Amino acid sequence: MKDIIDQLEDRRADARLGGGQKRIDAQHSKGKLTARERIELLLDEGSFEEYDMFVTHRCTDFGMENSRPRGDGVVTGWGTVNGRQVYVYAQDFTVLGGSVSETHGRKICKIMDMAVQNGAPIIGINDSGGARIQEGVSALAAYGEIFKRNTLASGVVPQISLIMGPCAGGAVYSPAMTDFIFMVKDSSYMFVTGPDVVKTVTNEQVTAEELGGAGTHTKKSSVADGAYDNDVKLLAETRRLIDFLPASNREKPPVRPFFDDPARIEESLDTLVPENPNTPYDMKELIHKLADEGDFFEIQEEFAKNIITGFIRLEGSTVGVVANQPMVLAGCLDIDSSRKAARFVRFCDAFEIPLLTLVDVPGFLPGVTQEYGGVIKHGAKLLFAYGEATVPKVTLITRKAYGGAYVVMASKHLQGDINYAWPTSEVAVMGAKGAVEILYRSELDDPEKIAGRVQDYEESFANPFVAAERGFIDEVILPRSTRRRVARAFAGLRSKKLQNPWKKHDNLPL
Repeated sequence: MKDIIDQLEDRRADARLGGGQKRIDAQHSKGKLTARERIELLLDEGSFEEYDMFVTHRCTDFGMENSRPRGDGVVTGWGTVNGRQVYVYAQDFTVLGGSVSETHGRKICKIMDMAVQNGAPIIGINDSGGARIQEGVSALAAYGEIFKRNTLASGVVPQISLIMGPCAGGAVYSPAMTDFIFMVKDSSYMFVTGPDVVKTVTNEQVTAEELGGAGTHTKKSSVADGAYDNDVKLLAETRRLIDFLPASNREKPPVRPFFDDPARIEESLDTLVPENPNTPYDMKELIHKLADEGDFFEIQEEFAKNIITGFIRLEGSTVGVVANQPMVLAGCLDIDSSRKAARFVRFCDAFEIPLLTLVDVPGFLPGVTQEYGGVIKHGAKLLFAYGEATVPKVTLITRKAYGGAYVVMASKHLQGDINYAWPTSEVAVMGAKGAVEILYRSELDDPEKIAGRVQDYEESFANPFVAAERGFIDEVILPRSTRRRVARAFAGLRSKKLQNPWKKHDNLPL
């Protein structure tokens, strides 16, 4: 019996060594952790249950039968994050460059199936050279099986992709179908075709970092939701994100202990909005002052900064926040901000996360570039996302809510449950100056008359009370009491039940 136990331990030790000490040292020399080290940091200590440690590939071409490393380049299993179950797979770059074979793909698919069946998030740690060339179409088939499971798991369990090394070719499409993608600065990249192919086909010279690095995907393409300085920071922030999310669409998000008075008064909010309507202010200040303990996990912070998306807690419960940012483009909606917010709203709705919308929007960004880029259809994505969302929706207008952008931003007309406004808010078709220039075009030569017309318009329409008289605003509230009013609004909506008409699926304006 002892011999058998010793043999088992020897096999386990061999599997844990991956591609060997030399390759582990090479991984460390690049500032990267190994697959097992990453899992160890991600999960609660001692909670990891590994599966398929002894799986090997079956390829016999190109001399592959002489090298059959145990685990086949991916570590799979489940564990807990702050006591809550998650399933995880981590590609091991020390084993054949983490390349995906038929058996490597089957290991990942097995974990994904278990996650869906048991209702727990899937976290994929990507660090792979791509499909294993020696296996040809079998490796491609493995990718296809993973893609299918990404599709079926979407909206069922949260899917998080951590790009912690190379991710190229067909491999990028699995993360692209997950809910969140996070990258490591300077050591991870994603692209469909690499720099060499780009140079051959288009004669463009570009580095891997410029083509698909963290900076590119967080600031330009919006493929990634965030980037961190190193592996350790990324894994710590992933643990933090998981705390905000439900295990599956069958459960509510977790309620955490909180030590912040829900009725806390913030007198500084009374002066947050400047007297000059054209002076910007930082909407993040309001978000932090609303949140329990000021804790805010922002999503896509570096992309489309004119809109803010992320998670806070109110009375210990997760709330998704969408907010216009007057500091950037005056808070206008455009193509990028509409796409960013629409995807976030749809995620929250899929997983029963209530939505708080903070509105200061002067309209959609005008311009030839926007129209040619399809701002109509992209703006409609956000409109569609809010219109179909059945989760509790609370909206607060802090200053401007003009035109179609007012309607889009979770207005009462899109089944907003509770719609508040500050006394500083203006709900109108457009700003007073623009309205007067259209209505009184014949008087434009008389500046005094026009100034009087602007003042009259502001007194009559540039306030929240006309909308409140019609029931489009439920209450005009004091800024200082916003946390209490918003917290009570969500408390009153906890038992909300709303179902849209049956359909196989909608036809989102993609």
